[in-house]
Amino acid sequence: MEFKMNPDGTMAPQATEGQTPASQPGIYMEPGSETPTMAPPPSSAELVKDVTMATFMVDVIEESKHRPVIVDFWAPWCGPCKTIGPALEKLVQKAGGLVTLAKINVDENQEIAAQMRVQSIPAVFAFKDGQPVDGFTGAVPESQIKGFIDKLLGDAKPPLEAALEQAKMALDSGDGQAASEMYRQIQAQDPENMEALGGVIRSALVAGDVGMAREIVDGLDEAFTGKPEIAAAISALELVELGDSAGDLNALESALAANENDHQVRYDLAGALCAVGRNQEAVDHLLELIRRDRAWNEEAGRVQLLKVFEALGPTDPVVAEGRRRLSSVLFS
Repeated sequence: MEFKMNPDGTMAPQATEGQTPASQPGIYMEPGSETPTMAPPPSSAELVKDVTMATFMVDVIEESKHRPVIVDFWAPWCGPCKTIGPALEKLVQKAGGLVTLAKINVDENQEIAAQMRVQSIPAVFAFKDGQPVDGFTGAVPESQIKGFIDKLLGDAKPPLEAALEQAKMALDSGDGQAASEMYRQIQAQDPENMEALGGVIRSALVAGDVGMAREIVDGLDEAFTGKPEIAAAISALELVELGDSAGDLNALESALAANENDHQVRYDLAGALCAVGRNQEAVDHLLELIRRDRAWNEEAGRVQLLKVFEALGPTDPVVAEGRRRLSSVLFS
């Protein structure tokens, strides 16, 4: 078996025939349940193995016919290896069983290193269908290692990522209970997942349990509240709370029709519209408030509009158009 590195330490991907696609592990439906359930993640011992000449055929060649295998050539005396190795292990664990890691000590397995023409370490190879298809050498940033693994996985999604997508689908469809169950399962496996924590807050709002959402937010450590996913969820909660305290929607609309220059009524109406999901109308009213009197109540209209943008997220079309219109109003 021979494989040659490019001078820059990379390898051009090598096409293989009959490659077996990786399955999607970790997510299944319990009988009688409408909510996907996450299986426990694979153990570190299953995903990361010390490989020798005696086990190379089974743990690398044969295993790569079922799912990709990353091979890490390292040595105890190699400084950069002490950075690359842990980063590989962490990212392989995050992949949730879609890829495995084979660690080969070159001092103890010189024959394998010679066959692979390893000239310097760390040297990392990717195997699929029994063949090396990609790789790199030397110390590289974790972001590059993640890109290397993402390229190896292709369209396959790690269980946590797939679960987050399913939870968001449930949230967007208005099923707050199902979304909450999924987000809490994700939290159980990844307690520091900010998207899941923000999702739990938003799920409570979708389910109509504003008190629960407030209780969660009030119990958060300050280190969490500044994270973008959490800050956006908190903004969504504050908008709902403002809408709930703004008063009757029909009454506010009537009051504004009677006096279009009543900025407080327009401000309250925007909050009430946000609370019932009429976000475009809320944005329209806040933009109109800014146009009529930007400085009113210490620029409350602009502050509130930015909060709406944060709650909806940058990919929402209402936000993209609203930001364009805001710029036009501010700089006209």
